[in-house]
Amino acid sequence: MGGGTDYPDYFLQHGGQTLGAAIDKYSYIVVNSLANLFDYKIRVSYSRTELVNEVNEIEHPAVRGCMQFLGIDGNLEVHYVGDLPARTGLGSSSSFTVGLLHALRATRGELVSAQQLASDAVYVEQQLLGERVGVQDQYTCAYGGLLHLQFSRGGSVTALPIPISRQRLSELQSHLMLFYTGISRHAHQVLEEQIERTRDGTVSKELSYLSELVDQGIDVLMNGHPMAAFGELLHTSWITKRQLSSKISNPRIDKWYEIARGAGAVGGKLLGAGGGGFLLLIADPMDQPAVERSLHDLPRVSFGFDQAGSSLVFYRPAAEEALAFS
Repeated sequence: MGGGTDYPDYFLQHGGQTLGAAIDKYSYIVVNSLANLFDYKIRVSYSRTELVNEVNEIEHPAVRGCMQFLGIDGNLEVHYVGDLPARTGLGSSSSFTVGLLHALRATRGELVSAQQLASDAVYVEQQLLGERVGVQDQYTCAYGGLLHLQFSRGGSVTALPIPISRQRLSELQSHLMLFYTGISRHAHQVLEEQIERTRDGTVSKELSYLSELVDQGIDVLMNGHPMAAFGELLHTSWITKRQLSSKISNPRIDKWYEIARGAGAVGGKLLGAGGGGFLLLIADPMDQPAVERSLHDLPRVSFGFDQAGSSLVFYRPAAEEALAFS
């Protein structure tokens, strides 16, 4: 909840807040030092492989930006694999940036806080790469857990964990359903209209309401209200968010959503900027088989919550190599 208020174009004037959670779908990044035995100085492996000698020759924008930000000029290789497809609204790009900064700093013996990791990732994405991104994904990936993020007019970000019991968190998870629409998109293309309308104040009322819903959502989770009430808030949030831009939804997505609601889902929303990606729904566990049958053409994705955030999985300091993060 609160997505849209985490863009500087809004919160630097009005403040903002979001309620979100990290889940157990990961970006795995391995950074190794590279001996002077090859005819290249930098190897970057993701869906393709790049072999270059200069940082500015790297085509992958986040790898190039992170190395430039930290002043690393070569003699290393970066390998990436992910649990989820890119450009689907689940923060995979920010997860990559946070994890890569974490790994690169560790190669130099620097272990930094989650706050610093998130702040650096925001700087790289917004300032060095010029991407139209908010700031909630970077902080959620860095910290993990169920978070209340507050964005001040002065530009600071405060990450507050939501103190609910393990039983209550499990109850929330049992009511959540995640479906993949199969539609990938570039978030900056979806966001162009929304950012323009944010800047000129056209959607200030809607964004203010989305921020208010964060407080209501936290109240539901912390004070034991029925999960159906949380679903109703998500539904209200989705209806409001669709007013921010004509690109947030489309007839196919609207149809899937209405079918799910007709089958028993209380509420839900598209995750991320909109336009495709993953559809999150809230439904009573008893109603979930019917909801899943109604969306038989969409694969359901099981998930749990992650509490750790960006983590060092393996570290070999003696050789200054073989670093892995998720």
